[in-house]
Amino acid sequence: MSESLLTISCITLSGGFQDAYTYFARGKVFANAETGNIVLMASHFCDLDFIGALHYFVPLLFFIFGVFIAEQIEGYHKHRKNIHWRQIVLVPEILLLLISGFLSEDLNLLVNSMISFACAMQVQAFRRWNGNSYASTMCIGNIRSGVANFSAYLRDKDPHALRRCADYFIVIFIFFIGTGLGFIAVKYFHLQAIWFSCAALTLAVLCMHYNNQD
Repeated sequence: MSESLLTISCITLSGGFQDAYTYFARGKVFANAETGNIVLMASHFCDLDFIGALHYFVPLLFFIFGVFIAEQIEGYHKHRKNIHWRQIVLVPEILLLLISGFLSEDLNLLVNSMISFACAMQVQAFRRWNGNSYASTMCIGNIRSGVANFSAYLRDKDPHALRRCADYFIVIFIFFIGTGLGFIAVKYFHLQAIWFSCAALTLAVLCMHYNNQD
């Protein structure tokens, strides 16, 4: 139920949306592209701008903590029958994003840290679709896997490799749409734009619940 196309679409749209939101509305910090944050943190550090570096370091720490918490939730709740452990992960993520929309730009460091924490929980919880490992909050691994499968198809003519390639590029396209929607939403709704991401994740929770009842 966590691998249905609707669920994955909502999750991935939200991942792209969150990155666009923190970058365009919250001081050009990436919510989940921690490689980019490390690059920017290093540049500020080398310029002896330690306060600027801190704006990237703190969200990175919260991302690490988010992965840890999601893994703990999986470990303790994976075998529950009444609710899927991934739904347990999504509920605090939705709450954090909801709260973020109420906080002013003076609290950008807190907001970016909260969203990085939420993104980390999401990327740890949702790692497979159609039997393939994928990331719902970043593209580099999906691009690598998509191209590798396309190369394997050209070499071996394996239709399963072509299908896997298509799956990866579908996810990349959905992420692209999410970032575009995030950019547009920030232009018109500014700090409250993140609530659209809450709506997408809420739909994912409801979709998982509906599938669990079948």
